[in-house]
Amino acid sequence: MIDRRALTCGFAAAAAVSVLPRVASAQAATRARNVVLVHGLFADGSCWSEVIPRLQAAGLNVTSVQNPLTTLDEAVGSALRVLARQDGPTVLAGHSFSGMIVTQAGVHPKVSAVVYVAARAPDAGEDYAALAAKFPTPPATAGIVYDGDQGRLTEAAFLRDFAGDVPEVKARVLYAAQQPFHKALLTGRTTQAAWRSKPSFYAVSTEDRTINPDLERFMAKRMNARIIELRSSHLSLISHPKEIAELILEAAGGRA
Repeated sequence: MIDRRALTCGFAAAAAVSVLPRVASAQAATRARNVVLVHGLFADGSCWSEVIPRLQAAGLNVTSVQNPLTTLDEAVGSALRVLARQDGPTVLAGHSFSGMIVTQAGVHPKVSAVVYVAARAPDAGEDYAALAAKFPTPPATAGIVYDGDQGRLTEAAFLRDFAGDVPEVKARVLYAAQQPFHKALLTGRTTQAAWRSKPSFYAVSTEDRTINPDLERFMAKRMNARIIELRSSHLSLISHPKEIAELILEAAGGRA
């Protein structure tokens, strides 16, 4: 049965790329020369490989964090160590689950703006699972399997629900590089919300089968983000790297 709320909100996703007006209370981005990228579940740092060269070509110093996917505290710690090495204002961008990391680590004084790419964006102390339960469950959820306390996506779910608009040959390569996550990672809650104090940017994937697109829209609107919508699967950073790089460049205050 088609969810009436999802159907109503879905009309806004008709165009391949649509730019929504930024809420007036959102702050202008400080010019930055560094970008730190964080990956989410079912991936590793190489998932940003299509975005990185575009940012480097614009003169930005880019680092892709290897998220350990163990606990939220350890994942945040891995991002904070990279942020500490940056020289000056830095844009912190995260995909998927790593929105949790961006939300927590983004309060670091070197972070000038936060970017969410089809990502979780909880408030401080919020139960993300309870928030997500208010929206229809995305199909990818059924494709998660566990080996003891480690979870991963089946190949069928990865190709269909995670990387649906990525060419199959490339999607299979990404599947082969998939890193398992620990169950403990999913129990963590953020204690701070960087998007409440930092300029925020959000790329919604309108064809997302891993995070409900209407949940993405809700979180983006709640944070007063500068929002773009892409007709994309969950992996917009692979299938629409130009648009994602441009959004990060905007968060960095333009070309360096």
